[in-house]
Amino acid sequence: MENSSLFKNRMEDLAKRSFSRGCWEFSEFLTLYEQDILLSIPLDVPMSLHGGFPTAERKIAAFGSEDFCGWAEEVPIVCIKVAPLMQKFADPLTHRDFLGSILSLGIRRELLGDIVIYENIGYVFCLASISGYIAEQLNRVRHTSVRCSLCSAPEIVTALPDITEIVVSSERLDAIISAVYRLSRSQAQAMISNEKVFLSGRLARSSSVLLDDGTIVSVRGLGRFIYRGISRETKKGRLRVRAQIYK
Repeated sequence: MENSSLFKNRMEDLAKRSFSRGCWEFSEFLTLYEQDILLSIPLDVPMSLHGGFPTAERKIAAFGSEDFCGWAEEVPIVCIKVAPLMQKFADPLTHRDFLGSILSLGIRRELLGDIVIYENIGYVFCLASISGYIAEQLNRVRHTSVRCSLCSAPEIVTALPDITEIVVSSERLDAIISAVYRLSRSQAQAMISNEKVFLSGRLARSSSVLLDDGTIVSVRGLGRFIYRGISRETKKGRLRVRAQIYK
């Protein structure tokens, strides 16, 4: 509760500063739990969340808007491509490898957003203020020498997964999570009751909630998917629903 109160105070201070000065203010990267808390706070200024690409999990809060402040402001998020110098001889690199190497430079986790890995290359989203330092200082991940370069978010990061159809007994959240991750219904309900499930940045508080088309469902430890609604009903009265599941 103390940490929650401190976090609320920090977010309210940013909002008040934006309101009193009529200017943009940005937070550091927020976890899903922090985003849920922030979205529950009444604010006097517009607020939006950004992660560098639409389905990012970790996001920064932007307090302000073009109408409110009188000008548009670029969100201070940069993507760094971290690629092995010699892919043929590189170690198989994981999310933990990239994150650990960056944190070992003395950088706080709150300054880093999502890290997406594709073909042994890491795409690291971070605050613009520390992007130069990372690009200059990060030269090794695990035992592999790497080269860093600033880039736009590549298509592999921004592209959405193919649509998969799954059969469920109902549109309830627990039924859909159970089908997507091949869990029992009771296991899915336990994930929800243990506060492991988020719906587009908001903590899921009920197993029986019905999902809207486009809802991003994040299940801690398992992954995330975008719910895309009902496709059709089967002859046995069950539902075929669509989802874009991140592997």
